[in-house]
Amino acid sequence: MNRPASFWVKNSIWFTLLCISSLLEACTGSSGDSLPILGQREAVTKVVNGKSVTDSVYQSIPDFSFVSQFGDTVTAKTLDNKIYVADFFFTSCPTICPKMKVQLKRVYEKFKGNPDVMLLSHTIDPAHDSVAVLKEFAQNLGVTGRQWLFVTGDREKIYDIGQNSYMVTAQSDSTAPGGVVHSGAFILVDKAKHIRGIYDGTTEDGVDKLMNDMNRLLAEYKK
Repeated sequence: MNRPASFWVKNSIWFTLLCISSLLEACTGSSGDSLPILGQREAVTKVVNGKSVTDSVYQSIPDFSFVSQFGDTVTAKTLDNKIYVADFFFTSCPTICPKMKVQLKRVYEKFKGNPDVMLLSHTIDPAHDSVAVLKEFAQNLGVTGRQWLFVTGDREKIYDIGQNSYMVTAQSDSTAPGGVVHSGAFILVDKAKHIRGIYDGTTEDGVDKLMNDMNRLLAEYKK
């Protein structure tokens, strides 16, 4: 079967990220251990009590400004003191998005009402997915309240934060169904805005692992 080059690039990146996540997970040991922190890290040397100390500074999600299905501004501060799951989709997506939303709805139902958990879905088709469209989409999914936010905004900023911060594919492609290429990843982010896991959001197994890791991450904070 002939596929556009973008298909293979997208899936190569997606497969690589899953392999990295699985490898790091294996290195942490048993299920009782802390989740790994994914992404780049930088060694920073500073002076503490007159001595040079080298510490690791981990990649984190930078500040952002998008608009939710309620028409208000959502920033990184909105998610302070929360763990959250991020994903990228568009409401008219004819391929993987319906599967992703069925699976993310499972996460929503499991953690509904938990004040330490939020979900953040970014549309990658902001020209079509207005505030009103996102609000109707959320209502049709049966989502109420502000625990699961659907956000829109400047397209380039959405693509940039997807690829450069969340480490997933999100870009325009005229050869792709719907004209947009994006991964089916769900990204687990901790309270310090560090990525703690990347999961296949199109399968039950991937999302079962996500929910298990969310419980592990919440347990870390209880300690």
